Amino acid sequence: MAGCAAALSSFFFEYDTPRIVLIRSRKVGLMNRTVQLLILAYVIGWVFVWEKGYQETDSVVSSITTKVKGVALTNTSELGLRVWDVADYVIPPQQENTLFVMTNIVATLNQRQSTCAELPDAKTVCISDDNCTFGSIDVHGSGVATGKCVHYNAHVKTCEVIAWCPVENDTYVPRPAFLKAAENFTLLIKNHIWYPKFNFTKRNILPNTSATYLKSCIYDTKSDPFCPIFRLGQIVESGGQSFQQMAVEGGIMGIQINWDCNLDRSASHCIPKYSFHRLDNQDSDHTVSPGYNFRFAKYYKDANGTEVRTLIKAYGIRFDTIVFGKAGKFDIIPTMINIGSGLALLGVATVLCDIIVLYLMKKRFYYREKKYKYVEDYEQVNRSLPNFTGEMSRDRLLLSPLGS
Repeated sequence: MAGCAAALSSFFFEYDTPRIVLIRSRKVGLMNRTVQLLILAYVIGWVFVWEKGYQETDSVVSSITTKVKGVALTNTSELGLRVWDVADYVIPPQQENTLFVMTNIVATLNQRQSTCAELPDAKTVCISDDNCTFGSIDVHGSGVATGKCVHYNAHVKTCEVIAWCPVENDTYVPRPAFLKAAENFTLLIKNHIWYPKFNFTKRNILPNTSATYLKSCIYDTKSDPFCPIFRLGQIVESGGQSFQQMAVEGGIMGIQINWDCNLDRSASHCIPKYSFHRLDNQDSDHTVSPGYNFRFAKYYKDANGTEVRTLIKAYGIRFDTIVFGKAGKFDIIPTMINIGSGLALLGVATVLCDIIVLYLMKKRFYYREKKYKYVEDYEQVNRSLPNFTGEMSRDRLLLSPLGS
């Protein structure tokens, strides 16, 4: 208890004040200057030069519009000779910062509301009606079971369902891709950016771009780095992928546009930088449900007025445009804050040297004696002086010769 009381008394009733001690030591002096130089190099080199700590910054606000051009010709037994244009393979026509281009399809033609055999699998294959339950619904199936076992083909029987018939068979995906010509389609990206803090706007179609150049250019990292028109095959290949392989089952590509601008310089130096990367997983550990696909249908009525539809399972590549960036401009407030922080960091050198001198060096006890000086409360010392002086005077009187 006495120790705790002494500790509390020391904490509340003692005050530490710095004391300057000049230590003449080459090792400590050299270490002190080295640490100070490292701190100055960090503040000047990293904070001010690299990170531009003298600037106020703002994040980019942007909008994206896209346009695809290109036609493809196909000739199959199901669809016959057919030309595909933008209205056929861009689904839907407009999305926010995203574009889907269909590259492969599984088409089921002339479906009608009727009864037919379900697609064969472990749950639907049957031998007799006893294997089929009336009214049962499988979320992975095509319709509602009628309770009958019917022929799917000459060799297999399956449970009959009420559904859009004939049911879709997507077990076989066309290889090569149905629209393999999509590799040469072009994509125009219009990107407008705004830095609201500085009221600065710009777009990726630069002011010196002419209409003639825009009709003929194709983006290239070296020859045409500012052309906003991209060949789809080039986008996929720049992301380290094969377009023809990706077109079979689909995937997701990211188009990154970086707008890092130093607004202390001319606006002409604020230019976009493009990069490409595949966003969906494609490795040996992710082989289940690969790629990107969805279904849609086109409805119409036949000559008898019966509703008919064409069901399409569309595989394709989704292009996500991602815009990011930061702009900076000189401002006195962040400049003064970073200068103040740098000056405060210089105190680290003193703290480090104190730790080494007072706790690690051989002569630490000698240096500690010079560093610290213990002073009692002046009032307490002054209060005890009169008693001490009086006692000394009385002693002198007692010891002095009589009559002196």
